Amino acid sequence: MRFRRRLLLLSALSVCLSVAAVTWIVSTMTRRAFDRASDDRTSALMQQFQREFTRRGEEVSRRVEVATSTPEATHMAVAAAQPTPNYGVFLDDAQVLAGAERLDFLEFADDRGTIISSAHWPAKFGYKEPAALWPVTKSAFLKEEETPDGPALGLFAVRTVVTGDSKLYVMGGVRVDRTFLSNLDLPAGMRVMVYETTGGGNQTFSSTHLITAGDSVEDAGRLAALVQGVERSGREASAIIHWNQQGDETVNAFPLSGENNQLLGILLVGSSRQIYNQLRGQIRVAALFAASAGLLLAVVLSSWAAARVTRPVEQLAQAAREIAAGNWNAHVNSESHDEIGELGDAFNRMTRNLVDQRERLVQSERVAAWRELARRLAHELKNPLFPLQLTVENLVRAREQGDQQFDETFRESAATLLSEITRLKNTIARFSEFSKMPQPNFESVPIDEMLQNVVNVYRAQLEQARIDCQVEASCSQTIVADPDLLHRALSNLVLNAIDAMPQGGKLRLLARAQGASVQVIVTDTGTGVSPGESAHLFSPYYTTKEHGTGLGLAIVQSIVTDHGGRISVESQAGKGTTFIIELPARRDDREAARGTHV
Repeated sequence: MRFRRRLLLLSALSVCLSVAAVTWIVSTMTRRAFDRASDDRTSALMQQFQREFTRRGEEVSRRVEVATSTPEATHMAVAAAQPTPNYGVFLDDAQVLAGAERLDFLEFADDRGTIISSAHWPAKFGYKEPAALWPVTKSAFLKEEETPDGPALGLFAVRTVVTGDSKLYVMGGVRVDRTFLSNLDLPAGMRVMVYETTGGGNQTFSSTHLITAGDSVEDAGRLAALVQGVERSGREASAIIHWNQQGDETVNAFPLSGENNQLLGILLVGSSRQIYNQLRGQIRVAALFAASAGLLLAVVLSSWAAARVTRPVEQLAQAAREIAAGNWNAHVNSESHDEIGELGDAFNRMTRNLVDQRERLVQSERVAAWRELARRLAHELKNPLFPLQLTVENLVRAREQGDQQFDETFRESAATLLSEITRLKNTIARFSEFSKMPQPNFESVPIDEMLQNVVNVYRAQLEQARIDCQVEASCSQTIVADPDLLHRALSNLVLNAIDAMPQGGKLRLLARAQGASVQVIVTDTGTGVSPGESAHLFSPYYTTKEHGTGLGLAIVQSIVTDHGGRISVESQAGKGTTFIIELPARRDDREAARGTHV
């Protein structure tokens, strides 16, 4: 993946992660703030409910006090003190007093538990009820009361009228119903409900027992789990209820206990989460907008940064490729003053240093080459000069001794002189040949045919030397080369192999494709050379043969180098030698490779 794409992806990922992190933090803080505000509003509503409960309880207590002080109550107390009271005359008094005092419940009972009069259930007249168990308290309390329509939850107060040794119990109250809840001042987005737990806590949820201040609750069964959890534990709880059309709502449930701590109802305080959901949606929209803007900005900035960074790097890479191709004058334009500019300046300094070092190296190599040439030439010329000197001296001595001795010496010395002069001419010819290596004339050459032609030239010589020669061409590729020079290089390798196997052996020539190049491998099973000798095989005038000139392998290397290729040798003494020639298959590859060898 290119640097620009990586930079763009990194910038986009950074923006997305940053926006996601900020969105999550803001959403979390918003949710916590909303929950705290909801808890505060719920607490305030509970306090208001307690105040309303206390106010209504005081009002119920006053109304029951008034009912207790009426003449009807006094008459009932007097009648209850009689041995055989007649309660029939008081049957409708409770209804009259309840209507006058606006009480939903009102009952009178003697200390024997006999119902004298009941406003909410007149048919209870004469029934026995443990009125003595009614808690006579100063404050009002919750109580579940039986009615003709079933149990009902109410706020009750109990008072007594004492006449002699007997007591008349007066119990009155009001329903905890829709009217009771509607008196609460509810904040916007909140509502209050009461669930009546009939029979001291029935485990079966019924929506008919749910009292609301407004419209009835649709799909009230979603509250069942919360209600039943409070019924089982007796402790307050809360849950988020997902309504179908009304949205989400946080519902806090508070148990409502009676005078004896029995669970009589559950107060449900609902706080709508619509505002939070809207705010969360707005946060998400804002986050999406911010992410889009951030991504666009990231694309622009990363493109600018990538162009500022990658363009000089690309120029640097191109300059490096040009230097690798042989263009030592490659230069990088450095206009910035930052690290990229310093890198360009360093590259330019490096190329200048390389050029200077290359020139010094070339000069040093030339001097060394001339010195080696002079040494080799002096050595080659010195060997025949000594016999020439001796021959001339013999001629001088023979001339002084007389004509007969001179004639015999002259014939012998003439032959020696001609032999040594011929040797000098051959030496000078070899030097001249090596110094006048022609430039290659490139054309298409089938590599398999080239190997076969070389072997055919030396077929008779190979058979005479008892050498088994094999040609393997695993590719029929055509390369761009000079056929004459390449034939000469391969011939030198074949001749070296023949010299290395005086007792016969095996010679193998292999051509195979290797990527964008072709490898030619020449392997023999001859005497081989040591690793130290292998390092000098391609040096001019270095030879391991008794009568060798030391120019054959140097000529091979020169030809291979002119073709943009390379040659290497692998050898072990007594185990044979392998020469590996690697030549570029295409012309552009050959030109680039030749540039690196300049």
